[in-house]
Amino acid sequence: MAKMASIELFAGAGGLAFGLHSAGFAPKAVVEFNKDACRTLRANKLFTCGIGVYEGDVTQFDYLSVPETIELISGGPPCQPFSLGGKANGHNDSRDMFPEAVRAIREKKPKAFVFENVKGLLRKSFFEYFEYIILQLQYPSIEKKIYEEWETHRERLEKYHTQNKHSDLEYNVLYRLLNAADYGVPQKRERVFIVGFRSDIDANWSFPQSTHSEDALLWSKWVTKEYWKKHKIRCPKIDEKIEMKVERLKQKYGMFEPELEPWATVRDAISDLPDPQSKKAAKFNHHVFKDGARIYPGHTGSYIDEPSKALKAGGHGVPGGENMIRYEDGSVRYFTVRESARIQTFPDNFGFEGSWGEVMRQLGNAVPAELGKKVGQSIFRVLKSKNT
Repeated sequence: MAKMASIELFAGAGGLAFGLHSAGFAPKAVVEFNKDACRTLRANKLFTCGIGVYEGDVTQFDYLSVPETIELISGGPPCQPFSLGGKANGHNDSRDMFPEAVRAIREKKPKAFVFENVKGLLRKSFFEYFEYIILQLQYPSIEKKIYEEWETHRERLEKYHTQNKHSDLEYNVLYRLLNAADYGVPQKRERVFIVGFRSDIDANWSFPQSTHSEDALLWSKWVTKEYWKKHKIRCPKIDEKIEMKVERLKQKYGMFEPELEPWATVRDAISDLPDPQSKKAAKFNHHVFKDGARIYPGHTGSYIDEPSKALKAGGHGVPGGENMIRYEDGSVRYFTVRESARIQTFPDNFGFEGSWGEVMRQLGNAVPAELGKKVGQSIFRVLKSKNT
C-alpha cells in the first residue's frame, strides 16, 4: 500500500502519528518541542522519511522545508489551555497552538487535516472561541492581522462565511466528541476530533462508526458470562446496581445479544503480562514496578475489569490516580510504563525515553494509537478514492 505524505504537529510520544502511519500515512516532518518526546520519536525510527523529527518551537518551523505535496496535516495542539484539570485560560494562554495549526494548513494546503483536543474545548465558557477555531480552519487564508483582537477577526470570518462568493482556500470541517473505548481502546478517554477536507475534494465522509460498546461488555460479563470464562476467573457475585442494569439490558435486547464488540478492559489489555515484581517481568521492555500508589479523594484508580479511566499526564513528575490499577479487593498499584502503553494501544516494541515521570507524562498526553488508526483509515480511504 503506497503511503500518503503527511505532517504531524505537536507530536508528543507519537500516538496519533503512529496510528495514522498504520492507516497509510507517512509523515515527512514530525514537529515536537519536548526533548524527551523527541528522543522517543527518534528511538522508534518510524518517522525517518522526509526531514524526520524537528525538535523545536513550532512557530519557527519552515513548512517550505518540506518539499512534498502533503495529503494530511495532523496533531494534538497543547490541551492545557482548555483542560478541565488546568487553569483553563483558553485563548489567553500562550500555549494555545491552534493558530499554528491554521498556519500549517494555510502554507501547505493539504487535502485533509485531523486535530485532536480535550473534551474541555466544548465547555460553555470556551464555546465561542471554539467556534472561532472552526471558522479559522474553514477559511485559513483569511489571516488574523497583527494586533487584531480575536473577536474582530471572528467577525471578519463570519462575514466571509455568510457571503455568496468564496474564492480563497477553504475546508469543509466536522468535529465530534469520540470515546476511545467505543473503538476498541481499553480506556474511557473522551476527546474532540476536528477533521477537514479541502473544498475541492468531494469527500462524502463521516466519522467512523463505533465498533465496541458498554452494553456488550455488560452482556459478556453478566448474561453469557463469557468475559469471566475467557480470563478463567470465577464469576463474581453481582450487586444490586449492576443487576438492575442487566435487567434493563435484557429488556432492551431480548434474545439477541448486542451487535458490537464488548468494551476492552484493563484485564483484557494486560492479562498476558507477568507480575511486574516477578523475574519474568524483565523480558518486557519498561515493565518495572513503581511503589507508592495510594487512594485518596479523586484518585481511586481504574478497576481492572473495566476500561481504564483516561490516563493523565499528572504534575510534578507523578501521574494521577487514573494511572493505577484497582483490584477486586480494593488494593491499588501504579500501571507500569508497558501497561500504560498497552492502555494507550502502543505496540510492545514501541520504546519510550526519559525518566519514569516524564514517560508517564508522554503517555498521559498521547492519543491512543488505535483510535488514531481508525479515524485515519476512514480519511485514507476517501483520499485514495479521489486519487485513483
